[in-house]
Amino acid sequence: MELKPTNRKQARIRLALQGPSGSGKTYSALMLAYGISQNWSKIAVIDTEHQSAHLYSHLGVYQVLALGPPYSPERFIEAINTCEGAGMDVIIIDSLSHEWEGDGGILDTHAQMVGNSFTNWSKLTPRHNSLIQRILASGKHVIATFRSKQDYVLSDKNGRSVPEKVGMKAVARDGVEYDFTVVFELDIYHNATCTKDRTQLFSINSPFKISDKIGEQIHKWCKEAEPVSDQEAFERITACKTIAELNDLHKHNPALRRFATYFNSKAFKLREELEATTQHQRNGQATHS
Repeated sequence: MELKPTNRKQARIRLALQGPSGSGKTYSALMLAYGISQNWSKIAVIDTEHQSAHLYSHLGVYQVLALGPPYSPERFIEAINTCEGAGMDVIIIDSLSHEWEGDGGILDTHAQMVGNSFTNWSKLTPRHNSLIQRILASGKHVIATFRSKQDYVLSDKNGRSVPEKVGMKAVARDGVEYDFTVVFELDIYHNATCTKDRTQLFSINSPFKISDKIGEQIHKWCKEAEPVSDQEAFERITACKTIAELNDLHKHNPALRRFATYFNSKAFKLREELEATTQHQRNGQATHS
């Protein structure tokens, strides 16, 4: 046992993407992965979706590991080991729902077991947990996609009720989202909402489009060292030229948020400068009139 100072330099993201078919899970995962790695050759896709990962080969030359049935936890663990052994930076599991509901997955295996149902779960749960722990213990960034159970709701469009496909609960064991650092939900229009965020980078339930820039933000968060010295914080906050820059610095740098005094002082100074400039412009307009 050893106590060590807090440091996030070696952090690796554990990100979940969930949504219905056609919501853009694979594409979004690839864009996030590229934003994190900045190197297509260091991205691996564990593809359970019948070669769907190859549909986006125009983006870059990334690696694909085709994983067919049986979708047992042990085969996913073997696939992760293979990707790590190949020196990948980011591992995409597309999709992890197969481990739960696919051919040879947990539910399928349970249905074929004889004997007491409750006792059988005591044999399967440790196997599922082993996969989750393997993901958490990985020295690489891991992005997992999950299918959502699909449902249709009636939406009013131009005075008519039109059925619209929406994503519901992820096809996975209950509570699996607790093990991920960030969870994004995608709708059929490729809009993402963040439903869980330990990074404090995203606004919960505020829709946005996923791009490689989101991955860059996550990578920056992972590499951010803590704690930040008073001098470094003062210099970075003082360098802000506008309120917008100051807000952006505060939003994307959690390690700086403890320097509230610096932020407040700089914000007060920027507002004074803005008011002075505005008043000068008004005086100039009044003189000309």
